[in-house]
Amino acid sequence: MEAAGSAPQHEAVKQKLKGVITPVTTPFDNSGRVHLQELRNNIAILIESGVQGILVAGSTGEAPLLSTREFAEVTAAAREAIPGEKVMLVGAGMESTQGTVAACRIAGELEPDAVLVRPPSYYAPLLDDTALRNHFERVADSSPVPVLIYNMPKYTGIHMSPELIRSIGSHPDVVGVKDSSGNMESLDRYLDAAPELAVLAGSASVLLPALRRGAVGGIIAASCFAPRLAVSICQGFSTDSRAADTDARQDRLSRLNQEIVGRLGIAGIKAAMDQVGSFGGSVRPPLRDLDPPLREQVRELIQAHLN
Repeated sequence: MEAAGSAPQHEAVKQKLKGVITPVTTPFDNSGRVHLQELRNNIAILIESGVQGILVAGSTGEAPLLSTREFAEVTAAAREAIPGEKVMLVGAGMESTQGTVAACRIAGELEPDAVLVRPPSYYAPLLDDTALRNHFERVADSSPVPVLIYNMPKYTGIHMSPELIRSIGSHPDVVGVKDSSGNMESLDRYLDAAPELAVLAGSASVLLPALRRGAVGGIIAASCFAPRLAVSICQGFSTDSRAADTDARQDRLSRLNQEIVGRLGIAGIKAAMDQVGSFGGSVRPPLRDLDPPLREQVRELIQAHLN
């Protein structure tokens, strides 16, 4: 298999990995099929709002609930909608090393900037650092595009150690890490362990603190419904990292993230998108849509902290 690319190309990818990258939801129509046109429309709204890039088929995109055919379809539709100057990332983590490599190759045909790869989770108690390092190295060896490591202990049950990040990060085709632990101590240790990697926050609640510690940006689900607010925080940081109004915007984003993303999950994110003029729609079973009282809570939160 050809290497993912040259060192200069990888540096160019790292330079693009900055600011707000939105992990888009996967829209479904009334019959439960993937609604590709609404996906394109949502991406267009986000790009117009100023986000730096798009992640398709991530956790927020209900990737584990998509078939292989649907994964290929949403990736292709996203490629059509994402301008070349913006970042395109594709979630390609599967339970087997072989399956992850296959997903990387499907994604690679559309030339995204990188693939986002989570650790396998079903056999988490059996996966020590050696097993995980071997997995990521084999994936990076075989992927046609650079790899971004995804630490997501909430869903995988695995918190990747800084030593493991350092080891995997030394692979020439690994360009960065997304830390969705929401733990600033964890992010600090990743920054120290792998200074050559682009480190991105995975929780909107820590976007500004992460930037102040050296993260290059965030891949944050709250930007699905609050992209301009999230972008304004990155812009405020770049012009005056200690401005009080930037802290105030972070407080608003944190509240939205905690109450909608953290408490209500993907169904909450989609309900919030419906409130701001994007297409949210329904989640795919076994996930459940919000009942009317919770949808009303989402509406009130949007009105209080976003409008």
